[in-house]
Amino acid sequence: MYNVRKRELGFMEKIHIIILTVFVYFFQNSYYHSKGKFNKRKEFGMTKNKISKILWALFGIMLVSFGVAFNAGTLFGNDPVGIIYDGIRSVANLSPEKLGFVSNFVNYGLIILLLFVGRKYINIGTFVYIIPYGFFVSLGSKIYETCFVQEVFASRLLAAVIGCSFVYIGVGIYIAMDIGLDPFTGVVMVLADKLKWEYQKTKICFDLTMIVLGTVLGGKLGVITIVTALTAGPCIQAVSKLVKTKILKEKAE
Repeated sequence: MYNVRKRELGFMEKIHIIILTVFVYFFQNSYYHSKGKFNKRKEFGMTKNKISKILWALFGIMLVSFGVAFNAGTLFGNDPVGIIYDGIRSVANLSPEKLGFVSNFVNYGLIILLLFVGRKYINIGTFVYIIPYGFFVSLGSKIYETCFVQEVFASRLLAAVIGCSFVYIGVGIYIAMDIGLDPFTGVVMVLADKLKWEYQKTKICFDLTMIVLGTVLGGKLGVITIVTALTAGPCIQAVSKLVKTKILKEKAE
């Protein structure tokens, strides 16, 4: 006789299932109300173009996750989003290993907010971003430990440069695919719409606000925090435009 035990779903797995169920239900009802019927094939059909965009988006997510992991490993400070996660983790008195756990709750909370104030920025890509994020961050941490020497300042500095570059390129690619935004970028886009500002200006102001709030909460402030806050907006916007014109072959506006 085999002693087979059924594995109970973990708390975060249950949260994933609930959020995804709400997502499908919400959009199904949205299309029913807006079109009178739900054209599943048209709205959710996996065309070759959509599959290509999802794969590019996953590549962008992987770069972002690796970048976050590299930056965290250098101990030069968190990026403006990471410092919020770290601050909330500190307030909740959780260990550093629980950072991914905290980020999930923050992201889900922002998704709920966007459902009310920025629904157009939520799509399947929003969830494509969240689900593999934690795995890629963990993988990035292992790559950092393998490729960089923590005791050597130059090695950590190189990792920081690569980490910031990965974040900029990854977010730029993800935005260019236009299949939905990550929760934080969605909030930035909503603010840009409300304030009638360009994305890069809104991004800088938003990041500076996140830095202050994250630091007050107890997040780690450092060189990477300041550098990314001042350069992320323009760099991401430039990468996004480049990807649209060179990869997606869209005409520059």
